[in-house]
Amino acid sequence: MVKILVAEDDEKLNKAVSRYLSGRSYQVFSCMNGEDALELLAGQMVDMVISDIMMPEMDGFALADSIRQLDKAIPILFMTALDDIDSKKKGFRLGIDDYMVKPIDFDELQMRVEALLRRANIAMEKKLAVGSLTLDADEMTAYVDGAEVPLTVREFQVLYKLLSYPKKTFTRAQLMDEFWGYETESDSRTVDVYITKLRSKFRGCDAFEIATVHGLGYKALVRGAKG
Repeated sequence: MVKILVAEDDEKLNKAVSRYLSGRSYQVFSCMNGEDALELLAGQMVDMVISDIMMPEMDGFALADSIRQLDKAIPILFMTALDDIDSKKKGFRLGIDDYMVKPIDFDELQMRVEALLRRANIAMEKKLAVGSLTLDADEMTAYVDGAEVPLTVREFQVLYKLLSYPKKTFTRAQLMDEFWGYETESDSRTVDVYITKLRSKFRGCDAFEIATVHGLGYKALVRGAKG
């Protein structure tokens, strides 16, 4: 699981961002200032840092500078109310990778996080475990209670996508664009066929279900998950 550190002194925003990212299958560590963030980083490896600039004890500039002295590659995203060019220049000179101005749009935050992780060549998770089901992204194989469930590459990709974002609805068009491409001659009913095949192959697995969101598309529901 990808680990993200959120350093933000606004408690309400810190909790909101942390909750949002946790709901998208990231493991989140939250701190209220730069000093606490740096202390956490001394004992905990993370894959990305999201930081405010204006924080007590140690601001975001000092935090970014300290991080870059230790790690040249980890993605750093500034999330701040400062919208002036001088603050942006200072941040990028210190080595940050991206800059968002408050108020934060959470959909945009997710897109920026995913883009930064891709650029850093960080795999979201080579193995995804959901109850008795394990998906191995390297092998493109699925196992239920240790027994392989044969899947085509595209079946695996669709299932892995859905289970990577439990409870998130993906439209048929989104799935078509990602796994069949814009130029495909197939139509959205192709997605329905694949979902039917996946439901059939995993009908004996009680770890999850693929729910139909009428008029939109599909989402994975992990059984036993809270929320």
